[in-house]
Amino acid sequence: MSNAQSATPTSRREQILKEAARLFAERGFHGVGVDEIGAAVGISGPGLYRHFAGKDAMLAELLVGISERLLAGGRMRVTEGGGSPEAVLDALIDGHIDFALDDRPLITLHDRELDRLREADRKRVRQLQRQYVELWVDVVREVHPGPSESRARAAVHAVFGLLNSTPHLGRPGALPGRTEMAELLHRLALGAFGAVAGEPEAGEAMAAPASVPGA
Repeated sequence: MSNAQSATPTSRREQILKEAARLFAERGFHGVGVDEIGAAVGISGPGLYRHFAGKDAMLAELLVGISERLLAGGRMRVTEGGGSPEAVLDALIDGHIDFALDDRPLITLHDRELDRLREADRKRVRQLQRQYVELWVDVVREVHPGPSESRARAAVHAVFGLLNSTPHLGRPGALPGRTEMAELLHRLALGAFGAVAGEPEAGEAMAAPASVPGA
């Protein structure tokens, strides 16, 4: 996503975080030393301590930071969505696809290492994620008012699972080009929301015949 860390780093601190995310995702948090992170950005391991207190601080900034940026980006897209719920939903999907395609190490890192955060940081991540989900739920229910709030929320979580599957889609060279992949993911996400909107709520399928005269 454009509001994540996909852009070219503009500071040494950002360079360190980018390389730390890559190395942590590839080899695990405990499989990477401070010296290796330093070498990846051209400074000594001890030199990292001018920017971070240690690996735990890097991990916290990566995971809290990406949750903050996803939420901020989502709010921006809702505000600037062009006036229609459909346009806002398209913008939210595109923003999350940018994240899913450009920041795969952070997805892997979140899945594997979230429990290593301090309790306060972990709670902060969860709080930000809940707000991000509810932002989507509100928009999805504007586009598809039929499903209940709980079904809309389940659909949002399912679409996140779909979009966040990118680290597991194989080697980058084996995938379609970025533009083609982004378009495919967008169609799949819209299709998933449309499918949920088209399904009856529990009990509706049985209740319908009772409304037919003479049944």
